[in-house]
Amino acid sequence: MNRIFDSLNLTVNGTSVALPVAPGRRLSEVLREDLGLRGTKVGCDAGDCGACTVLIDGAPVCACLTPVAQATGRAVTTVEGLDMAALQRAFLRHGAAQCGICTPGMLIAAKALLTRVAAPTRAEVEEALGGVLCRCTGYSKIIDAILDVATVGAPPPMPGAGHAVGARVERLDGGPKVAGTEIYGADHVPGGALLVRAVRAPDAPMGFVLGDIEAWCAAQAGEVQVFTAADVPGENRFGVLPAFADQPVLAEARVRMRGEAVALVAGDPSVVEALDLTGFPVTWQARDDTLVHATRADNLLVSGRVARGDLASGFAAAAHIAEAEVSTPYIEHAYIEPEAGVAWLEGGQLVIQACTQAPVMDRDDTARVLGLPPEGVRIIPAAAGGGFGAKLDLTVQPLIGLVTLKTGRPARMVLGRAESMATSTKRHPSKMHARIGVDDEGRITAMEFDGEFNTGAYASWGPTVAGRVPVHASGPYYVPAYLASANARHSFSAISGAFRGFGVPQAAILQEVLHDDLAAQTGMDRLAFRRLNALQDGQATVCGQVLQGVGISACLDALRDPWQAALQRAEEGNAKGGVMRHGVGVASCWYGCGNTGLANPSTIRLGLTPEGRVSLHQGATDIGQGANTVIPQICADALGLPLAVFDLVGPDTALTPDCGKTSASRQTFVTGKAAWLAGQALRAQILSLSNMGPDARLSLSGNTLVVGDGNADRRIDLGDLVPGAHGYVLMAEETYDPPTSPLDENGQGAPYAVYGYGAQIAEVAVDSVLGTVRVTRITAAHDLGRTINPLLAEGQVEGGVAQGLGLALMEEYIPGRTENLHDYLIPTSGDMPRVDSIFVEVPDPEGPMGAKGLGEHVLIPTAPAILNAIRHATGARITDLPALPHRVLAAMRKAKG
Repeated sequence: MNRIFDSLNLTVNGTSVALPVAPGRRLSEVLREDLGLRGTKVGCDAGDCGACTVLIDGAPVCACLTPVAQATGRAVTTVEGLDMAALQRAFLRHGAAQCGICTPGMLIAAKALLTRVAAPTRAEVEEALGGVLCRCTGYSKIIDAILDVATVGAPPPMPGAGHAVGARVERLDGGPKVAGTEIYGADHVPGGALLVRAVRAPDAPMGFVLGDIEAWCAAQAGEVQVFTAADVPGENRFGVLPAFADQPVLAEARVRMRGEAVALVAGDPSVVEALDLTGFPVTWQARDDTLVHATRADNLLVSGRVARGDLASGFAAAAHIAEAEVSTPYIEHAYIEPEAGVAWLEGGQLVIQACTQAPVMDRDDTARVLGLPPEGVRIIPAAAGGGFGAKLDLTVQPLIGLVTLKTGRPARMVLGRAESMATSTKRHPSKMHARIGVDDEGRITAMEFDGEFNTGAYASWGPTVAGRVPVHASGPYYVPAYLASANARHSFSAISGAFRGFGVPQAAILQEVLHDDLAAQTGMDRLAFRRLNALQDGQATVCGQVLQGVGISACLDALRDPWQAALQRAEEGNAKGGVMRHGVGVASCWYGCGNTGLANPSTIRLGLTPEGRVSLHQGATDIGQGANTVIPQICADALGLPLAVFDLVGPDTALTPDCGKTSASRQTFVTGKAAWLAGQALRAQILSLSNMGPDARLSLSGNTLVVGDGNADRRIDLGDLVPGAHGYVLMAEETYDPPTSPLDENGQGAPYAVYGYGAQIAEVAVDSVLGTVRVTRITAAHDLGRTINPLLAEGQVEGGVAQGLGLALMEEYIPGRTENLHDYLIPTSGDMPRVDSIFVEVPDPEGPMGAKGLGEHVLIPTAPAILNAIRHATGARITDLPALPHRVLAAMRKAKG
């Protein structure tokens, strides 16, 4: 029995508190819900992620597994009470907080370690962090920060005017992340908010009939309300691509996937938390459907195709041909923050604050579902505790919006870990086949690729994956004859959506495995083979697009010395004998930034206040990649004022123009270019007002704007100017839409205005008896065009490598079986190799100051490089991912004949 005591006494952050709570209640709930200490995060409620780590009498514990009674009479320390400013400063200095959802747990674990060991070793830090998962950073910068905690000093000065781009600027939004005050989707709770839970399908395909809901509600211990599809006032259908929208907010009579919502239950939290929804009045009926959607024959959602040149002649001219098949599984995004949000009414407008990557898309789709005009909905993105693509799709937004509209009360929804994993989108499982031919010099003559991609029950980003894969499956190489196709096909299973690369990582695995085959057949060094075939400026891609600023050769050239050193290390390791076999692999990538052949605009507003501050309105959501820092850096240099005078506004659909979705590595390029144009436009206004030339220098002294050219100064008292629109005395608003063209029936056109490039070397040690694989080092060379912020770029590389390592070696989502962070494995601090980043700058003529995207690119080459390294070490050719020990051993036996 879990009765409520008159009070339980404990000390939290040095303050004694007495709480009338049940002794078995989770300490995490008490801290967050009763004491409002929301710096303690909850990612799993199972002790798997460590986000809820707190100190009890100085020892780290998972608050989600600790009954509050166990803390009675003891001292509890949360991130809000952390007394180590030096540690928090070190996290900022090293860029150790990206999305920030794991940061409180990391800080607490580090505090416990540093209290015991003043100067720990790297191995001791890795061990101390082993219970706290991070999906963004790759852990390296977190470890570096903890090792560097003894470094003291104030934050470095902000770069001066004209020197922001290229500077290692600390994350401008980092302070709240390390203080535990950042507001994520589950952290804002208005007074009187209802708690919302969903009744979900146990399997699919199934039909269902709802029973006596009124009687069920009356039988509960407190007042609850139920909402079904019949209550949806607008169109009960949504999707990220309007032409393919097919997913109901609440199912009607039939479900297509396990976990699909059929009803909502809302009420006071104390009542709803205690409900056993397995008793909800719904009768499930098994179905033997074969078509997921009746209008999509053969379950085919869409096909993509790219064809160029004479394929038959290309293969006829080949001296060597390599052919293979590869399959990849569902991959879970595994962000540490499950989906969450809150809705309320404000002046007749529905306001929703939730984790998202696409606020304007959320607004428009939610309004359509709820029968409201777009201006009737305001989306305030909460800080996103990781996204990687899955938070592009609507999740809780229309559900809590529906409840608030129907009840007039705020409504809150927080998905549990299993619920999140069952219902969120995944990386597309794939089955791919390809063959590539080369001439006797090793030059590619032809390539053929086809892939089947399981898009699950609903469309989501399936059309984008089917379109991107044929464009990218060639890799960043010159292929004169090419035919590639990809089908996105439905199944009664988890929805496949966007996940860092939109299908390109899967295709790159097959293409790069074949390149190793061809290098062997031609007797060429594997790196040299890739360098020979790398795309050059002025050459046409497989889409017929002639590119400039192609950086893949520079990336491969940057790897020449590391490649030889890696091969030498592997040779020396193997010379020692024993069961460990050492190998080296290499793989390349390219990736088009932004939408494929479609409009892709971003709009930036920039204004000078009468008080002498610069307000930058940018609606690009920062999900940890650094948009809140990088875009101001670009804008500051375009305007010619120091970064320190900038105030960031947004994202918020009521306050910021549309900067599009955060996906496809588009924000630095597209929104960055809009910010550059806005900065230049505002600068032009200032120069015109002061009658100064283009080389004049700007500075602010209080509310006085000083414009000088070395010969004279003009002083503008901003307080004397009349504020105009939005309260600014001077303002510019600029839009940038990359120049692209739609693809024709053969995939010919200009799908992207800017591409990024990269290549990576992986070094592995394989236990030839156990089949286990350890990656010891990754050397990553990436072409950024212009490196806006090296500190944040390094973090992107390390985080992308971590996800690529998981794809290669351990991650496999199995619906109903791996819906937690215990059975679904992602890399921990102990799994990560050394990562050496090399940044190449081959400016793109279209990018802002030559800059290109990076976020998606860094994951793409990691898995194929690791697989090629395993093969180099053991002869094992892995064609069914992930490379689990039993698969490695089986492949080794097959290689030996």
